Amino acid sequence: MQALQFQLRDEFIELHRLLKLQGITASGGEAKALVASGAVQVDGVVELRKACKIRAGQRVQTGDSSIAVLAAPPKPG
Repeated sequence: MQALQFQLRDEFIELHRLLKLQGITASGGEAKALVASGAVQVDGVVELRKACKIRAGQRVQTGDSSIAVLAAPPKPG
């Protein structure tokens, strides 16, 4: 299994955007279709919402890839 990590820049990222940014899919449309097909799990549960908000500490799995989502770095000031 390919273990990936993604560090948030904000509080959350939408599921389809995460899949595209991590190179799991080539486009946002492909990512949305993958989610709609039931092939994506968030924390071990099938997720069908394309714009599901993924937050720090969650794990996204599809096929042979697993993405651990890390918290955004602290903002200066």
